[in-house]
Amino acid sequence: MERKDLLLYVLDSTFDKESWYAPLKNAIEGITAEQANWRPAGEATKTIWENVNHLIYYKERLVANMDGCNWTHNLDGDETFHLTEQSNEEKEWKKVVERVENAHHNLRQILSHISIEELNENSLEGKLMDILLHDAYHTGQIIQIRKMQGSWPSHR
Repeated sequence: MERKDLLLYVLDSTFDKESWYAPLKNAIEGITAEQANWRPAGEATKTIWENVNHLIYYKERLVANMDGCNWTHNLDGDETFHLTEQSNEEKEWKKVVERVENAHHNLRQILSHISIEELNENSLEGKLMDILLHDAYHTGQIIQIRKMQGSWPSHR
């Protein structure tokens, strides 16, 4: 498998093609705004909504950089969890879900047309791997939150 094909495979596996673990799309599928806002006990815990915000931020930033755009919406790591305002409005949660889907599709589109030479520039391949591992890590957190709240399907 070529390097770019491997990156596309891992990108798909972390987002919408189940492999050894559930991808992000499955992890957030069917949950309500209220479930996305639920917070487990503990100071350092995040909600599902906050985790999705965090993933959106870094994927959108990478897409902008790969597309040659100047990224001006710089946030520190903690601020990224509050990229969008949480609410119990289903339409607001659906916008967040659409945004994370769009970020994935935009990254996939750019990656599918990138050359091997471009992958080698500016440690891009390493940045992509970091994003993919980061997505898998936070997807696991989202699934754990769903299990804690009892919203994870028992058949998985």
